[in-house]
Amino acid sequence: MNTLAVIQVLAKVGKVLSTIVFVLAIVCGALCAAGIVSLAFIPAEGIQLGGTTLRGLVDQTAGVDTGKLYASMAAGIVLCVGEAVLAKLAQRYFKHELADGTPFTFSGARELMRLGICAVCIPIGMTVVGQVVFAVVAHALHATGDPELNGIASVGIGVMMIIAALLCKHGAEVAERKPAPPVAEATPEQPAE
Repeated sequence: MNTLAVIQVLAKVGKVLSTIVFVLAIVCGALCAAGIVSLAFIPAEGIQLGGTTLRGLVDQTAGVDTGKLYASMAAGIVLCVGEAVLAKLAQRYFKHELADGTPFTFSGARELMRLGICAVCIPIGMTVVGQVVFAVVAHALHATGDPELNGIASVGIGVMMIIAALLCKHGAEVAERKPAPPVAEATPEQPAE
């Protein structure tokens, strides 16, 4: 199997994985929203299990108060939106790369560069926005505790994508400079005798 075939297999795997991450991010964001809505509809003294209210059970088993749960789920929605956007961009890159048949195109290198920059900026930005959302919701609900949000892990991946984009652009430049193979002149067909 040659190198280009391996790259294409990896692009197919990347497309599938980015699709899975996109779907999971949407589902997780929806679950966070459903959690906020369900906590809002649980009455403070209403539903009881073994002498403990359902809200008290949530407070005991999670080890945090309900306000922090609201704030964490609100921040979770923000982070899930960022991950969904990033996964969709990755999915689009892999789709275009597979259509081109090679990563060594100028448009592919440009798209990979944009994906690398987004892989650095989106998680950091969403972490900041998530921190702000957490702080606002926690303050409004008089919750205690700090969020545990971290968007620094993707910086390394984003930097690697930027470097790969530069390599792909160089490959496209080399392919453009490479002279085309000579075309053999067609000989006129000999008439049949």
